[in-house]
Amino acid sequence: MNTEYLKIGDISKDRPLIEKAGETLRNGGVVAIPTETVYGLAANALDETAVKKIFAAKGRPADNPLIVHVSGAEDVAALVERIDPRFPALAEKFWPGPLTVIMKKSALVPDVTSGGLDTVAVRCPSHPVAHAIIEAAGVPLAAPSANISGKPSPTKAEHVLADMQGRIDMIADGGSCEIGVESTVITLAENPPRLLRPGGVTPGMLKELLPDLVTDKSVFSALEKGAKAASPGMKYKHYSPSAEVVLLKGTLENAVKYVNRHGGEGCAVLCYEGEAQKFNVPAFEYGRENDMLSLAHGVFDALRKLDSGFTRAYVRTPEPEGVGLAVYNRLLRSAAFRVADADNPIEVIGLTGPTGAGKSTVSKYFKDNGYYIIDGDLLAREAVKSGTVLRALAEEYGADIINEDGSLDRRKTADRAFASPEKTKRLNEITHPAICALTSMEIAKAQSENARGAVIDAAALLECPPILALCDRTACVIAPEEERLERIIARDSITAQQAKRRISAQHPDDYYISRTDYTIHNGKNDDFRREVDSFLRQAGGKI
Repeated sequence: MNTEYLKIGDISKDRPLIEKAGETLRNGGVVAIPTETVYGLAANALDETAVKKIFAAKGRPADNPLIVHVSGAEDVAALVERIDPRFPALAEKFWPGPLTVIMKKSALVPDVTSGGLDTVAVRCPSHPVAHAIIEAAGVPLAAPSANISGKPSPTKAEHVLADMQGRIDMIADGGSCEIGVESTVITLAENPPRLLRPGGVTPGMLKELLPDLVTDKSVFSALEKGAKAASPGMKYKHYSPSAEVVLLKGTLENAVKYVNRHGGEGCAVLCYEGEAQKFNVPAFEYGRENDMLSLAHGVFDALRKLDSGFTRAYVRTPEPEGVGLAVYNRLLRSAAFRVADADNPIEVIGLTGPTGAGKSTVSKYFKDNGYYIIDGDLLAREAVKSGTVLRALAEEYGADIINEDGSLDRRKTADRAFASPEKTKRLNEITHPAICALTSMEIAKAQSENARGAVIDAAALLECPPILALCDRTACVIAPEEERLERIIARDSITAQQAKRRISAQHPDDYYISRTDYTIHNGKNDDFRREVDSFLRQAGGKI
């Protein structure tokens, strides 16, 4: 499909372009249009076939409802079962503008537009180009954000072009969006009215007309499994760049310390104006700290910058108040609800030891005491699934280490990587940054889940300096060799001779004891629980 690009500046001078966009929409086409919030992907809301083209272009789940855009409040009556008595005052005060109102839908609205719900979401945008195109089309327009589903919303026509070139009929370039985050969504289809998505119209503004307005819990947390999304932006991970995102609360000083410790290769940070030079990773400023409108205007553009080769990012996050609530909500969903508190970071414990010593048993006891367990060996396997890591390994050790299905031939890689100290060093240089990145994400997840602390359970912890640097304290687990033999034989169903070879290939106990802060003995005659309790008490923890 050839996507036509229309540059619309002056409404009166560019009237032929507006009429052309309107005709395309009347004829069942899909046109990206500017609004004051973000660019929308518009089609005739009453034409089921046209609306399905929106879902196809975006890759959007069919149960995610669309917002219907109208040219004025007088157009709403035909779309709803009845006009809610609270609606006229809301429309008079906030329309045209960034407020979407949900009411029971009429039979005129197809189920595909409402995501299978018995309600419809309506709004009247204030952007002059959007308003003119709706009038030229002569039909209400369903218009979700004009991006690939799940990605950051577009606030510039160039963002739309990057995502939708060849997918839609037309892009109407009306300049940069004024607000920068999607509209506020409230529902009047139930009592009390609920705020489903924060935006440019704040809860405080709404409560002047809706004093009983409540905020839906999905604004701050994921929708419960199996629950239907009453509004766009509720059910799925949204606004997400390719990089994994973590929100970072706390003072600038502590945020800098946190990022500089957990950062590294492939990491970036989104921060406030004047802060970028303080971080030791690439930093993008997205607005002024105490100016929520500037943060709203810049947040999606900044998130899109993370698609330029970054694998993870930390984001300085505003307080969820006023328009800041909208910014916080979008960032929270882009981060899949991962939030780290730089002012109160959780303790990170590194746990290691030789095979058969019983690290898994000790890890379980930590877990029973409220600690989040990070399986370092599992993350090491995950790290080599990355395309970037696989390409680097193939370049270093030969293309034939990649299987036909695209996975890594671990045995062949190991044979070559451990053939010399230089080859082993190169293996670590390639894989350790990726493992460290995954570990940092898990630490942030542990804090988001209010864990007491995080335990990195990794056999090769001491050989991975970047992971070791993330640990506040370290402990090793050891056990008598005879007992380790018994455990390995039982666990792996191998012979005693094979088990002995495994043990002899590993470091002696003294290697672990001399390089960690604490030793946990896990033999038959040892009370490892008492030793773990003692270790935790040393940090002032409670059992």
